[in-house]
Amino acid sequence: MWVLLAVAVVVIGFALKINSMLVVAVAGIVAGLIAHLSPMKIVEAFGTGFAGSRSVTIFVVVLPVIGLIERYGLQHQARQLIGKLRGLTTGRLLASYLLIRQLTAAVGLNAVGGPAQAVRPIVAPMSEAAAERAHGPLSERMREKVRSYAASADTVGLFFGEDIFVAIGSILLITGFVDTTYHLKLDPLQIAIWAIPTAICAFLIHGFRMLRLDGQLARMAAEDSPEPVGPLAAEDTKDEVAAR
Repeated sequence: MWVLLAVAVVVIGFALKINSMLVVAVAGIVAGLIAHLSPMKIVEAFGTGFAGSRSVTIFVVVLPVIGLIERYGLQHQARQLIGKLRGLTTGRLLASYLLIRQLTAAVGLNAVGGPAQAVRPIVAPMSEAAAERAHGPLSERMREKVRSYAASADTVGLFFGEDIFVAIGSILLITGFVDTTYHLKLDPLQIAIWAIPTAICAFLIHGFRMLRLDGQLARMAAEDSPEPVGPLAAEDTKDEVAAR
């Protein structure tokens, strides 16, 4: 159980906002040393993990495609589309995307969305356009708020939706680990079924947070509004001079 101290390294590293790759690498080394692995075994474990997860780097192929379609007006078309849907606010749009992402992940279509494929070129620009329509030009912190919520809609939807699909890697990992370690026979279908209540709770909780985003943006817009000008501002200046 001492090997789990590597988790504490990850938590502390992320809390201190240290480079993620460095934190994970250090946590892996710490786990290996605690487990009494030799330096060569630790390096071998890193190499084996990288070779077995080469598909993670597939985003390198996607990025040039995303760049080309953005250059030829994908974001502009997304903004125009959201401009025609007057009743769709930023919160409603992201809650809808959260639902779509969960449903598609639940049937195994994990590649339908994603930060590079969907959030960056489509969902985030549409969300910003909806916010601009309601609040005018967005400040930098409002824009970052909208983008972070757009990314969270994709992440939460995928994370809690994919476990409903029987043939997903996480379920196979759980069943394989329990079967080989504890000699218990778990049915993947039962795990998938019991993941449904969790997915529903995740949608209700995070969907509620999405709907509250509209009110948060309204308050942020009021806080970022310029100082009053005209006679009222002049009176304030006189009061300040008198006070001095």
